[in-house]
Amino acid sequence: MSTAAHEGQTPSYPTSLGTSTTEEISLMGQSLSEDLMGKVGFAELAFWMTATRRPTPGELRTFEAVLVALADHGFTPTAIAARLTYLSAPESIQGAIAAGLLGGGSRFLGVTEDTGRFLHQVLQADDGERSSEADYDALAREAITRARAAKQIVPGLGHPVHKQGDPRTPRLIQIAEEGGTRGEHLRLFEAMGRVSEEVLGKKLPLNGAGVCGAALADLGLPVDFLRGFALLARTAGLLGQIAEERRNPIANDIYMHVDRNARFVPLSSEDAGESKEI
Repeated sequence: MSTAAHEGQTPSYPTSLGTSTTEEISLMGQSLSEDLMGKVGFAELAFWMTATRRPTPGELRTFEAVLVALADHGFTPTAIAARLTYLSAPESIQGAIAAGLLGGGSRFLGVTEDTGRFLHQVLQADDGERSSEADYDALAREAITRARAAKQIVPGLGHPVHKQGDPRTPRLIQIAEEGGTRGEHLRLFEAMGRVSEEVLGKKLPLNGAGVCGAALADLGLPVDFLRGFALLARTAGLLGQIAEERRNPIANDIYMHVDRNARFVPLSSEDAGESKEI
């Protein structure tokens, strides 16, 4: 019990984001109903609440472009999980969104965070001057070589579908350039694309989740939050998948196809009498 409560006073738990009274709801020092609703878009609000500052027009355009880019996917495991859960869960919509976010957050959306973190760590560890493409190429070459020697995957490289190039990547770089937000993270990411074949022996495209991580890091947003923004964006796609399931139900067909084609194999040689469904 707090001291104030012990003395018969109402305890106070202040927050810098906002407060509510009987007459007004305040958010970031602004009246929610008068100053924000109808005047501030949701993307701007999300940026503002996280960074505790309003984005510039260029920053906001880049940030919104990232949210749109990550609002996909079509028929991926994330969408499958959402549709199957919608079909079977007692609280279907809530369960489907949760299943889709967990599935996307653990695999696909992790690329956004991992790429932003990788680029940020490389830049933080380098004390050299960087001004030209050659400077960034040298840094990217060193980073990829070091990661390969450590048998680590370089995040942001490669895509299972867009093997010749993810269409989101050049477009987001263009938007960042136009908005004045193309900074060191994006420049290093572009360099990774230029030198990857030289170091790895094969050409890998820069994927859309990775370029989004680089763009978010260039906005000055903490790398620990990058997956959260990807989850925010993916929610739109998941709601669309659930709505599509209601219009065109396919979850049961997916389930029957997966179930009928499951193979049972030993997990390992040590589990010789046990089988696992995959």
